[in-house]
Amino acid sequence: MLVLAIDTALEACSAAIFDSVQGIVIASDTQIMTRGHAEALMPLVAGVMEQSKMAFADLDRLAVTVGPGSFTGLRVGIAAARGLGLATKKPVIGVTTLSALAAPYIATDPATPVAAAIDGRHRHIYLQLYGAGGHVLLSPRIVPVAEAVHAAAGASARLVGSGAAMMAEIWPNQEKPPQIDERRAPDIDWVARLGAIAAQQDAPPKPLYLRPPDAHPQTSAKLPRR
Repeated sequence: MLVLAIDTALEACSAAIFDSVQGIVIASDTQIMTRGHAEALMPLVAGVMEQSKMAFADLDRLAVTVGPGSFTGLRVGIAAARGLGLATKKPVIGVTTLSALAAPYIATDPATPVAAAIDGRHRHIYLQLYGAGGHVLLSPRIVPVAEAVHAAAGASARLVGSGAAMMAEIWPNQEKPPQIDERRAPDIDWVARLGAIAAQQDAPPKPLYLRPPDAHPQTSAKLPRR
């Protein structure tokens, strides 16, 4: 199976092509950025396709990160993936950023729990907690930092994601987590790998927001109704 993966959910714009039969990433590219994903994505995808020497018709499916993450970034990636899927008549698979952050740790050391933690701002964490063998202990949610630390420390979990340092600062009993990885975006290769094994019916390309947007319509300039 050939999978084109796209990620614009957090602080990177990334694309990769993964061959699940050979178990290798054929081509990939990542640009670190906090904004500008809409302008960067399609040229980056075109470059990855050219690097792989493949056509869109050769693909079997597409995978895209669905959140949690930036509201704007999520819309950019999901819209692009859906558009490409429609044009090529290929299925589109949604992959959460939390699962993609945790996946390489689960693959290399399945015995040690891992907490995927993304900074949700306002002292909150987007959190998912995995136990031994990748068993889900806590499903994706947004919680106060102290609650996230309580859950992760109770499982003696490694921390990965942009919320890792924030959690480590208040780790209980002056101890330290087993490992801290402050990466700001998932590895696109793992987005592709997860997209290859996901069941289509269980992974729709729909945004996983977990919280309402911070932006609200302005009302101060409205004229009163008569």
